[in-house]
Amino acid sequence: MDDELIDDETIPIARRSVLPGEGFFVPDDLEEERAEAEAAEALDGAAVAVVADPDADGLACVALLREAYGEAALIPAGPHEIEEGLEYVAEYGDPGVDLFVCDLCPDRFEYVEDELTAALERAGDVRWFDHHQWHDEVARLVRDAGVDLVVGDSEAECTADVLVRSLEYDFDDRFVDLAAVTRDHDLWLREDPRSDDLADYAYWVEPEEYVETVREHGADLPEEVQEFLEERRIQKDALIERAVERATFEEVGPWTVGVTYGRCSQNEVAEAMREEGADASVIVKPAGSASIRGTDAFERAHEVAGKVNGGGHPKAAGCKPDIYDDMLDFAHHWTTRGAVTKQVILDAFREVAREAEREDEEGIESER
Repeated sequence: MDDELIDDETIPIARRSVLPGEGFFVPDDLEEERAEAEAAEALDGAAVAVVADPDADGLACVALLREAYGEAALIPAGPHEIEEGLEYVAEYGDPGVDLFVCDLCPDRFEYVEDELTAALERAGDVRWFDHHQWHDEVARLVRDAGVDLVVGDSEAECTADVLVRSLEYDFDDRFVDLAAVTRDHDLWLREDPRSDDLADYAYWVEPEEYVETVREHGADLPEEVQEFLEERRIQKDALIERAVERATFEEVGPWTVGVTYGRCSQNEVAEAMREEGADASVIVKPAGSASIRGTDAFERAHEVAGKVNGGGHPKAAGCKPDIYDDMLDFAHHWTTRGAVTKQVILDAFREVAREAEREDEEGIESER
């Protein structure tokens, strides 16, 4: 493939908005080979390893662990890559390595059962910290396997908060502040302007760069980082603008649902749709995944996501519907601006609306 066809520096912003990033076009086996090689290198000789979501919350956890333990080999793993991260530790970790899993939640125990068993046999202590919505049965099985699992209140804490209060280490104010600012973005409180800086920086740079920067500076990013963010936000704002322009609004049960498509920062787009009257927002991405954001009027985002191969929090969730069989499906996805994905997720909203209606009816009946 001609590199210029997928080079963000040469693709016009209007086209970039509807196409996935360069990484999408790299075959999975090549990505997996690179990830495995990097994991093996990171784990070589490490006494502490952490499998973490490489977003601002997960990476803040890595910074906290390195501060507390002096080291922590990072194995980045998204929500659908937990088993790979555990497998790498089982394969390449030194015997007795202390393992932490942070800011990740398996939808089902069987998804991670074999890899977790292998990691437990390899590792010393295994501790898992998170703040997502866990199914009770999944949490029980993880604990029964031998893991020290701590799950925080998803409406009040981010995972970095959970670490600060759970580790037997006296973190100085810089790290306590880092957790608080991370929470501000992760729970979409938006009370501290620094939280958007952390989220953007974590998204735009390699995980190791982010971890070392916030470990040194906390949430007060240095001037050179601020300049970098300012430059990158010119493109970011342009992508947000295009996604907002594409938004449509659907009435589903008692809720107004805003729906759009595009490569963009989903939180800002969701906020724009909320200002236009949306109780919930769906942002479908060119890579096939989608973000679902709620408000005080809609706190069932995780329920919707759970019906389409995803999960998350009551007001913030993600999913990737299992509807892409080949590249023709993705071509249709790009040219129709995610039409099928939008419909599948709206159908999930409708199902949740019916369930909510039944719950209300049952509640009225029980009061009689």
